[in-house]
Amino acid sequence: MLFSVGFRTAFPRLVTNIRCLLTSAECRSSAGTLFVHRDTAENNPNTPFDFTPENYKRIDVIVNNYPEGHKSSAVIPVLDLAQRQHGWLPISAMNKVAEILQMPPMRVYEVATFYTMFNRKPVGKYHIQVCTTTPCMLQDSDSILEAIQNKLGIKVGETTSDKLFTVTEVECLGACVNAPMVQINDNYYEDLTTKDIENIIDELKAGNVPKPGPRSGRFSCEPSGGLTSLTQPPKGPGFGVRSDL
Repeated sequence: MLFSVGFRTAFPRLVTNIRCLLTSAECRSSAGTLFVHRDTAENNPNTPFDFTPENYKRIDVIVNNYPEGHKSSAVIPVLDLAQRQHGWLPISAMNKVAEILQMPPMRVYEVATFYTMFNRKPVGKYHIQVCTTTPCMLQDSDSILEAIQNKLGIKVGETTSDKLFTVTEVECLGACVNAPMVQINDNYYEDLTTKDIENIIDELKAGNVPKPGPRSGRFSCEPSGGLTSLTQPPKGPGFGVRSDL
C-alpha cells in the first residue's frame, strides 16, 4: 500500500495503525511424499499379502525375543521380514503386521513412514542407495551418482524398465572412512571410482553378486596409507604390570 507524503503528515496515527494482510506462496516439503498414503492399483488395503509358512515360524522366533505382552516391540524386524518377502512394503503388509502383533495399524504406519529403510513403493531387484552426505561428497560421490544414472539411463528415484535397478540418494550410511560408497540391497561397496561402480552394475546385470567391501585393496577401514598403530604383535599377559602384583 502506497501513501503520499501529505497523507502521512496529515494522518500519522491512521498510517501507523493500518494492518496489511500479506500471503506468500505455499511451500511444500517432501513430507507429503514420505508420509502420506494414497491408494493405488498396486498399493491398497486389498493388495494380496500374507506371510509364508516359513516366515510365520520366523515371526514366532522374533516375537519370543521380547517379554510377554510386548509383541509390538517386534514391529521393526517383522516389517523388515515382510519387505524382504514382498520386495517392498504395501499397506496391506503393514495391516498384516498390525494384526499379528496385535497393535493398532496406525502405530505400524508410524514406524514404516519414519524409517527410510522401508520402501513403500516398488523398487527394482537391485536397490542402489548412493550416499551423498558430506564425507562422501568430499570424495566426489557426485561423480558416482552421475555414472550410475548414465549407465542405467534413469534419474534418482526412478526404476529401470526391466525392474532390475532403482536408484535413490540417501543420507549417511556410516561408512564415511570408506567414502565414496553405495549400498546395494544388503551389501556395501566402498572406496569407489566411476569405473568400479560401472563394473559392479555389469556384474549385477549378469546375475552375479559382486564382492562387497572396499575396492581400493584395503581389507576394511584401516588407513589407506597403511597402518599407523598396532604394527606389531601385542605383548603377552602381564606386560607393564608391576612385578609385585
